Amino acid sequence: VLYAARRCGVGAVYKAGGAQAVAAMAYGTESIPKVDKIFGPGNRYVTAAKQMVSGRNTSIDMPAGPSEVMVMADRSALPSFVAADMLPQAEHGRDSQAMVVCDDRAFAEAVAAEVQRQAAMLSREDFVTDSLSPSRIIVFDGREQMVDFANMYAAEHLIVMMRDAWSVVDRITGSVFVGAYSPESAGDYASGTNHTLPTSGWAHSCSGVNIDSFMRKMTIQELSREGLAALAPTIIAMADAEGLQAHAEAVKVRMNETVK
Repeated sequence: VLYAARRCGVGAVYKAGGAQAVAAMAYGTESIPKVDKIFGPGNRYVTAAKQMVSGRNTSIDMPAGPSEVMVMADRSALPSFVAADMLPQAEHGRDSQAMVVCDDRAFAEAVAAEVQRQAAMLSREDFVTDSLSPSRIIVFDGREQMVDFANMYAAEHLIVMMRDAWSVVDRITGSVFVGAYSPESAGDYASGTNHTLPTSGWAHSCSGVNIDSFMRKMTIQELSREGLAALAPTIIAMADAEGLQAHAEAVKVRMNETVK
């Protein structure tokens, strides 16, 4: 990260974290200057802090945290792969959540057994155990119900390991990983997508961080007298309809006088 920052011409880096770092960046301190926008994921406290300062002191990318993953799988998937994709999010923190939706009870039981087997080998098993408590493997009657539930839940990360996976992806909103060889950890570290993503259902209304997120858009307009004259009837009619006389007069005065 430091190397990339240097290559991009970043002039200052501060080592800080947690909700207190959000407050420092939003309000400014003796050592950390106030910023215009705060990006990045975090736990529930970081997310709450970002939401508290948003719109008052600085803007934020989106609510991003705690971590979530959902795996959509059918019997064409390997239970070991599905389990292996639940656990990376589970080890992020004790309040993370991993979900699996499938259409076969025997497959669900095989995934559950794999989760227990693989979790026992992890160094952060205590974190995983806590985050697996609210996690679920849900069996639906068919693909349509699986898609409907996935869109309603709107997971931060969605992994689709199903036959004809792209026909499912075309109906999904969010950050999607397609196929047996597209683990979420690739998106975190190397495949190129940003992994700061909306959680807790915010994918319904928010996008993940992308290049456009770093931009601030503005508009500039200049009208000629002829251009304003062409728009004047519309402007005046709408201003009158809303009872905003001064808006209409700002146009009328320009139509009655000419700048030399």
